[in-house]
Amino acid sequence: MGNEHQRDGKHYNVPQPIRDDGAGGPDYGPRDILRDRQNPDMLVPPSTDSGLLPNLKFSFSDTSMKLNHGGWSREVTARELPVATTLAGVNMYLTPGGVRELHWHQQAEWAYMILGSARITSVDQNGRNFIADVHAGDLWYFPPGLPHSIQGLESGCEFLLVFDDGNFSDLHTLSISDWFAHTPSDVLSANFGVPPQVFDTRPSHQVYIYQDEVPGPIETEQIQSPYGTVPQSFTHHLLAQPPLRTPGGSVRIADSRNFPVSKTVAAALVEIKPGAMRELHWHPNQDEWQYYLTGEGRMTVFAPNGTARTFDYRAGDVGYVPFAFGHYIQNTGTETLWFLEMFKSDRFEDISLNQWMALTPRELVKSNLNAEEELLNALRKVKWPVVKYTADQDGKKS
Repeated sequence: MGNEHQRDGKHYNVPQPIRDDGAGGPDYGPRDILRDRQNPDMLVPPSTDSGLLPNLKFSFSDTSMKLNHGGWSREVTARELPVATTLAGVNMYLTPGGVRELHWHQQAEWAYMILGSARITSVDQNGRNFIADVHAGDLWYFPPGLPHSIQGLESGCEFLLVFDDGNFSDLHTLSISDWFAHTPSDVLSANFGVPPQVFDTRPSHQVYIYQDEVPGPIETEQIQSPYGTVPQSFTHHLLAQPPLRTPGGSVRIADSRNFPVSKTVAAALVEIKPGAMRELHWHPNQDEWQYYLTGEGRMTVFAPNGTARTFDYRAGDVGYVPFAFGHYIQNTGTETLWFLEMFKSDRFEDISLNQWMALTPRELVKSNLNAEEELLNALRKVKWPVVKYTADQDGKKS
């Protein structure tokens, strides 16, 4: 329910915290109307919501941007979203030629290229090297401790980085410039066998991101290592992977089974068409960290003791679901909803409520839920991660 509000010469519907059953009342006080419009299921929770759950949503738009010549970064960690203890995310942009400097982490780095192209490099503990160009829809993964770099190509690039520690911060990485800045010149001289004055021009602090020229063709930059290249590729072409399609959308899963190097992060890229939803399900192995790429959606999370809470999401938001809590994601907009769901695990695993019921003795399900025959007959033994169902006024499927 609502009324009209004018701002910047435009008229907006003002939502009020009043449910269709009459619960609630108008809010006349100071408020952020546009934000309330973006969160209709938080302003007016469904009557099925109950009890208390921690906040399971944070927007990258509410984070602090770190701006550099060569690009920018922002992050959502347990500092911003305290419930998110398993994974942390960094959204980064590099200009054409912009460089995320040579660095390494105590944590594994998993990445999804949102747009543009970049060149990545690495070397492992055996001196085997790696170089590749990655494009929109590609993944990469660097195991903990392995040094690497990222550089924007002709069009620049924007990507999501995910780290297997919720308390991780990308500003607290181990960087080559920072190490040089905090090592005496005579030590560097002894290590590299050159005069100390060679290091007079070294950076005085961590460079992090800097502007450089766009690199040439990849074949002109490849260095031949006497030990060869890494045995497992650090990249995976997710969009080239055939999806599992259902009437409501599609799912592409990437974990250690088809991306062997990715030992601590498993992921799924989910497409939900208008009017469809990610089915009622849960994950039996880990918490779920989500990143919304396009569209609008809502998620209700079900927890023990009759607890449930509904959140609204849109592009750029991070969502989170604690281990084994039931949930769904419904497309509430007019365009396709795309999002990533990620787990601190080597395997993607989920349990479908529909499939579980279908594979359980019929009479047991019927007595447990006082279920109608129509429901029992509709259960599917084959899992559909994304479902679409419409009904006419008589309740018949269409």
